[in-house]
Amino acid sequence: MLAHLPQEKTPKIGFVSLGCPKALTDSELILTQLSAEGYQTSKTFQGADLVIVNTCGFIDEAVKESLDTIGEALAENGRVIVTGCLGAKQDEAGGNLVSAMHPAVLAVTGPHATQEVMDAVHLHLPKPHDPFFDLVPAQGIKLTPKHYAYLKISEGCNHRCTFCIIPSMRGDLVSRPVGDVLAEAARLFRAGVKELLVVSQDTSAYGVDVQYRTGFWDGKPVKTRLYDLVRALGLLAREHGAWVRLHYVYPYPHVDDILPLMAEGLCLPYLDVPLQHSHPDVLKRMKRPASGEKNLERIQRWRDVCPELVLRSTFIAGFPGETEDEFEHLLGFLREANIDRVGCFAYSPVKGAAANSLQHQLPEDVREHRRARVMAVAVQVSSERLKRRLGETLQVLVDSAPGLGRKGGLGRSYADAPEIDGVVRLLPPQKISKTLKVGEFTKAKVVSIDGHDLVAQPI
Repeated sequence: MLAHLPQEKTPKIGFVSLGCPKALTDSELILTQLSAEGYQTSKTFQGADLVIVNTCGFIDEAVKESLDTIGEALAENGRVIVTGCLGAKQDEAGGNLVSAMHPAVLAVTGPHATQEVMDAVHLHLPKPHDPFFDLVPAQGIKLTPKHYAYLKISEGCNHRCTFCIIPSMRGDLVSRPVGDVLAEAARLFRAGVKELLVVSQDTSAYGVDVQYRTGFWDGKPVKTRLYDLVRALGLLAREHGAWVRLHYVYPYPHVDDILPLMAEGLCLPYLDVPLQHSHPDVLKRMKRPASGEKNLERIQRWRDVCPELVLRSTFIAGFPGETEDEFEHLLGFLREANIDRVGCFAYSPVKGAAANSLQHQLPEDVREHRRARVMAVAVQVSSERLKRRLGETLQVLVDSAPGLGRKGGLGRSYADAPEIDGVVRLLPPQKISKTLKVGEFTKAKVVSIDGHDLVAQPI
């Protein structure tokens, strides 16, 4: 007969994830490992035995948010481990910025450092793994709702854009083995994920670092190349009645090959392309990999192949040396390219970025004014693009459905990525027997436009 052993308190770890989807996938890996080893996690600082803060360090606002969150965690808990991009940043004296600002933190690591974080956790909050319990679901621990998930396909970036310090924090491009990526996708689909969002620092460059090496999935050879990966993901998604959405796609020529896959229905006709500017001289100062004229021509070819294509992009206004003519070129490009979804940042100097040394830095008020002008044009273009949807019947993925799904809800069409784009506001179903269910698809007819959102009637 087994003796009744006293139960030990399960260590609890507070966790905060800041920054982009790439940081979110790092957080998910850490949370999965914590759960596998028997730790409990919490979104609050109080009551936790220690706190992990996954930081962002790309722009000044992100740095401030990360430092403030670390300070708040120290004040409320006192035992803090810091990871993420800010953890790799140096201060003016060449030391670690986080350690200099918050010397009381227990440990600091850079991005994609799961093992280093776990080593710090083991040191400050030991907990042996209990082999009698399976604590982790097959898909791992996710911070997104159950019906969608991010899939990171690579780390780092080979570009050296003058406004960016990401390569100094995350390193050069390292592509994940294609078999591992597809295996993770299959696990996610089997777990009920209905939308897979492919992310990396440079999705188009997938496989460049390994010279498009042939890998294996399901006993078949698959090249480590964007086209082959998207096709394989699309076939998997089709089996499970799910979507695949691509983010952070640079406009390289080989991206043209993806458009037929979108037209075929293997991948959503949606591209998130961070163009940053349109004028060749500004792009040259930014050290971006494509010129504005080629981008315009390429977008037109994409739409010729796949007329349903929706484009999202981000731009920087007020980059050092940007003249009024160069800025007007950007506004004209936005109108001519008909970018459906636009985000714009006023240029912000980032410590360590090469652009800081460029001549003709513009005053902050000029940068902010130009950002506002970009967004004004973007709203006009987006509104005109949305008007095309009136009367259309769209497939909508339901994100929320209060009142047992009978009072309407919120969802997204293929044109809407979570968190960054608009939504589809679903009216109450007209048939009493019909209910909306979170994580499932419904057909809905667009009846009106509300700003960046559509209003639709489920049918």
